[in-house]
Amino acid sequence: MATVNAPKLVVVSAGLSRPSSTRLLADRLAAATARGLGEGGAEVRVVELRDLATEIAHNLVTGFPGAALREALDAVAGADGVIAVTPIFTASYSGLFKSFFDVLDNDALTGKPVLIAATGGTGRHSLALEHAVRPLFAYLRAVVVPTAVYAATDDWGSGGDAHTGELPARIDRAAGELTALLARRPAVPRQAEAVVPFAEQLAALRG
Repeated sequence: MATVNAPKLVVVSAGLSRPSSTRLLADRLAAATARGLGEGGAEVRVVELRDLATEIAHNLVTGFPGAALREALDAVAGADGVIAVTPIFTASYSGLFKSFFDVLDNDALTGKPVLIAATGGTGRHSLALEHAVRPLFAYLRAVVVPTAVYAATDDWGSGGDAHTGELPARIDRAAGELTALLARRPAVPRQAEAVVPFAEQLAALRG
């Protein structure tokens, strides 16, 4: 259970099916990160983009988010760290995944630790994380952890568990990198900046 001062971790999952390997990977990464933070854990919020697809499309057309989408966007903006997981289609992130980050405020991820991950049918698509997903978050000025996690269909057992081998180790390594960044970024309530009257600003400059 997360404590009051636990870091706020938002997990963005762009899986389309239920259950989905994308959500499964997202949950494994969130659990590993929370474990790494110790007794306090993390305050984890999962954003399922599948449930927001209609509102995302409307926002792209009208410029105004619906209530559920607004809540999700605010959660990402207010998070201490983000785990972003997308299925890979045609050697890149999904359109739904990209559309969500298109409607997110341009400054919402500035300086924020982000762990990127993806799922796909075969290991041949793993480089999409470096060629497409990482540049997206670099453009948004996020601090992307060095280790990206890709899971192909063969990486999962019949029971939905990761095989022993490289995937669990990679999950732990990436989660450890995110944990290290979160540990240096204590969770504190974000407060609106005080508005200083122009006369006071001018007086301060003169003084």
